[in-house]
Amino acid sequence: MKENKNIPRLRFHEFDEEWTHKIFGDVVKINQGLQIAISERLTEEEHGSLFYITNEFLREDSKTKYFVKDAPDSVKCSEEDVLMTRTGNTGKVVTGVRGVFHNNFFKISFPNSVDRKFLVNFLNLPHTQNMILRLAGTSTIPDLNHSDFYSLKFIAPSLQEQQKIASFLTAVDTKIEHLTKKKNLLKKYKKGVMLRIFSQRIRFKDAEGNDYLDWEEKKLSEVASLLKDGSHGTHKDVVGSKYLLLSAKNIQNGEIKIGADERQISKEDFESIYRNYKLRKGDILLSIVGTIGRVAMMTEQSNLAFQRSVAFFRFGDLNAEFMMQLFMSKNFQNELKRRSVLSAQPGIYLGDLAKIEIMLPCLEEQTQIANFLSAIDDKIKLASIQLEKTQEFKKGLLQQMFV
Repeated sequence: MKENKNIPRLRFHEFDEEWTHKIFGDVVKINQGLQIAISERLTEEEHGSLFYITNEFLREDSKTKYFVKDAPDSVKCSEEDVLMTRTGNTGKVVTGVRGVFHNNFFKISFPNSVDRKFLVNFLNLPHTQNMILRLAGTSTIPDLNHSDFYSLKFIAPSLQEQQKIASFLTAVDTKIEHLTKKKNLLKKYKKGVMLRIFSQRIRFKDAEGNDYLDWEEKKLSEVASLLKDGSHGTHKDVVGSKYLLLSAKNIQNGEIKIGADERQISKEDFESIYRNYKLRKGDILLSIVGTIGRVAMMTEQSNLAFQRSVAFFRFGDLNAEFMMQLFMSKNFQNELKRRSVLSAQPGIYLGDLAKIEIMLPCLEEQTQIANFLSAIDDKIKLASIQLEKTQEFKKGLLQQMFV
């Protein structure tokens, strides 16, 4: 039986009509925002001013906010309006925000026959995004013009089915927002606790409720039994080898992340790299070139080699998990930045690493601190896994609930 391309694979049972094919030019209207000079923008909100929505607003870590006054009504938007970036990071969809939108955005006005949340999900579909990016071009700054946007196909069911789909996906979005908030709150909590622990404003006690001894100041060179960096040599790639050559980019979020396309080297090259030492479980990895300060701990894997962008530490008489948490602390990270050398790629010398002074509690308190912070890490990881699964679930729904 021939598959009907006008009907999605996953559908609510009360609907059976075919979806209609149109182009956006027959359904919606768009208008472009306003370029306002920086000199005319306000950096603080004032009476009568509106938030100025720019590409900067889309950056998660951005703290810059602008406000403007006396903008024309045509470039104002409410929480119910749908915006989309037309240039730069083309295709980003924004809704739920009130203000004045920049020249880099389109505002998409739609009729009552189109559900807003359905439209947002349609714009975010992978095949819609791919088409937007293709039409925007491959220049240094992709730019989507009006006529290209209007040429995009819009395939949709009746308003009632749109609303049903949108309502279902909104419930999934609510779960994603909840898990995202949970993850961010846990990360914020850990960050605050770490500041208090490593400044000794929080202290742990022994089994009898007694205070532990005072922390001692030591140089890393005094407590590390191993302090080396990775290979400086040139190694041939070997297809099908079980030995991998990794770099600083493989250290992410406290773990060693291995992709499908990692460099494979011969057993001879691998053994040459480690002819003087062998990494083992509990060794701490620290990125020292490029993005300085990424931290992870070596597992029992023995087929991993690293390039010179990574330094290795072994702390025979210390709790390795505690040392990894200490390396991630704000004070230690700031010390790395202070000692880094600026060049084409920022870096830090092993000799400068060895001189860094740290405060160390006794082994028993190290263990308590490590266990406490690791428990928070486990909760963050669980929230991350749940979030990723829910996002994948929604991705699958979008593929099946839309034509």
